Amino acid sequence: MALGPRLDLRQSQSLVMTPQLQQAIKLLALSNLELEAYLAEALEGNPLLDTASGDNDGSAGDPEGEPGGDAPVAEAASLEADQALAADAGTANDLDVDLAAESFHHDSASDSVGLSGADSEGIDFDSFAGADETLHGHLLAQVGERFGGLEAMVAEQLVALIDETGYLRADLTELAQRLGVPLALVEAVLAEVQCFDPSGVGGRDLAECIAIQAREADRYDPAMATMIAHLDLVAKGAFPQLKRICGVDDEDLADMIRELRSYDPKPGLRFGGDAVQAVVPDLYIRQTAKGWVVEINSGTLPRLLVNRRYHAELAKGAAAKNKAWLSEQLAGANWLVRALDQRQRTIVKVASAIVKQQEGFFLHGVAHMRPLTLRQVAEEIGMHESTVSRVTSNKYLSCARGLFELKYFFSSGISATAGDGAVSSESIKSRIKAMIEAEDPKAILSDEVIAQKLSGEGHDIARRTVVKYREAMGYGSSVQRRRQKALAG
Repeated sequence: MALGPRLDLRQSQSLVMTPQLQQAIKLLALSNLELEAYLAEALEGNPLLDTASGDNDGSAGDPEGEPGGDAPVAEAASLEADQALAADAGTANDLDVDLAAESFHHDSASDSVGLSGADSEGIDFDSFAGADETLHGHLLAQVGERFGGLEAMVAEQLVALIDETGYLRADLTELAQRLGVPLALVEAVLAEVQCFDPSGVGGRDLAECIAIQAREADRYDPAMATMIAHLDLVAKGAFPQLKRICGVDDEDLADMIRELRSYDPKPGLRFGGDAVQAVVPDLYIRQTAKGWVVEINSGTLPRLLVNRRYHAELAKGAAAKNKAWLSEQLAGANWLVRALDQRQRTIVKVASAIVKQQEGFFLHGVAHMRPLTLRQVAEEIGMHESTVSRVTSNKYLSCARGLFELKYFFSSGISATAGDGAVSSESIKSRIKAMIEAEDPKAILSDEVIAQKLSGEGHDIARRTVVKYREAMGYGSSVQRRRQKALAG
């Protein structure tokens, strides 16, 4: 075989995925709030992008300030977007890419377009709220009030080692050696820190945390001290053994348990919690006389326009280099408008398929939910499974029954012993939950009994499946529930 350079012609097939297409695919996985921030960057970085908000009345890009000066621009942009959508073959499937099945040749990074966020309408009053006080800040303020000099330094080190739950996670001997101070000083300062607010802070374990609170409540008598030292017996519900060890009768034991339950096992969580963020629905589902209606929540998103008048003014007399940049910005703006329109169409199409498959849930509740997979929805709308997965990620819909994540409607099926078809695992979970919450404290249902009851209702389910669903919902075993109900009683 001769060795040497030569030219060969070969034919091959590959899927070319441009950076713009990659960005468009990423848009599918963004929620409305994430997309709002994404569009804000695009508006800031592209001078040809504008919004049709009530603030500018469509004249933001009009240099002469004529009322409604950009209305023709808005119509032209919308018309061009519709024409581009109609002209592209397979537009609905442009974002439908199986990333796992193909290899891609990426174009240069210059083809990509920066995107993000939008101007929000109205005043965000939450932004005026002061920052919540943190646990460490609260404790350091008390250190300044009670200590000075070397003791203040030791106290600050101890506070820094207290975690968010209020527990001290440190070895006092190692801390004393590191600071070069006597161990007795560290212990004395810790004893004072344990008197700080909130009560129980600075404890090194649950027993010490509870003991601190009992002392401050003036309930730390020998019997209570003995009970706190045997919290494992309290958890097991070993009341006869506790009465014998503590030397109390039934009435005193019940009073001690009530007192014990009033203490906070994690006092530090009262401070520094993250602000609760309300979930904003991406879709609204409502029933009308003609059927179900799926609507995109456009309240958090601006209406993007391409300001062609501004482009024409900038292009007048511009150098060739500047004209090339303007052309790139115009192409990016047009692409973003089309991509957003296509994103909304895809989301509505997927949501409509989910509503069609899960109509029983929207009409009658979770007991009528059907098993559903991504593949079923993908086959119905003619897209790939990965596209449906992206669309349903981090998206929420609001309906008459509440707010639900789109992923909630996809679940495995449990075969039925009678009738046809199968039932959703969410339906089975709701039935198990109802059984557990309705059980008699004196007749706690075992997993085997729950499985038998479900089998009697026509659901072919094994005991281990009941265990899996019960643990997923946060319910303990029958023994644990019996102890909890005994303590509650």
